[in-house]
Amino acid sequence: MKNYVTRFTLKQRIEHASVMTLFLVLALTGLPQKFFEASWAQAIIGALGGIDRVRWVHRAAGILFTVFTFTHLGVISALVVTGRAALSLVPTRQDFLDAIQQLEYYFGMTDAPAKFDKFDYKQKFEYWGLVLGAVIVIATGLVLLFPIEATRFLPGEIVPASKLAHGNEGLMAFLVVIVWHIYNAHLNPDVFPFDPTIFTGKISAKRLHHEHELEYERLKENE
Repeated sequence: MKNYVTRFTLKQRIEHASVMTLFLVLALTGLPQKFFEASWAQAIIGALGGIDRVRWVHRAAGILFTVFTFTHLGVISALVVTGRAALSLVPTRQDFLDAIQQLEYYFGMTDAPAKFDKFDYKQKFEYWGLVLGAVIVIATGLVLLFPIEATRFLPGEIVPASKLAHGNEGLMAFLVVIVWHIYNAHLNPDVFPFDPTIFTGKISAKRLHHEHELEYERLKENE
């Protein structure tokens, strides 16, 4: 096997860069609106040109994020249905067993860590957490963007409920990315201080064997 293996295609890297950029824009313009009474929020809003501009940018980024999310899900669904892509990110019973085995390994209850395929249980749970979180912020964001239209079909209470859910889900997503994703992707001891794989698309064969042994063995067999 070569020293480096292609782990992410150009399309996947562009998708990641797009999500990352939109997420940062939404967080930068959304959190100051949620905590508008705080001095740091007022400073950010002022630096960005005022509340009207912040709202406009937030809504524009939200619309782009909505289009991107449904495009991504539509393309993935079409590829799976036509047999051109596997359900490699769908959690299975084995993922829960892997999580248990990995915890047992961390606590010294077993000598062998779990072996992972292309995506481990943490990556799968994080992906679906992003998808479900995206559905929540998109649905509530559309209600807030079109409150009159929404209340023609839904009770009026849906508007304040959407405001609460939208802000809290956005805050939770921000904290999950900062605490969970950034640590696992870049700050954990195996890759510290930075993992360039999602940006270059390449991963060393040695690291692939260490982190995704089942995928490594499959690729080696197919050489």
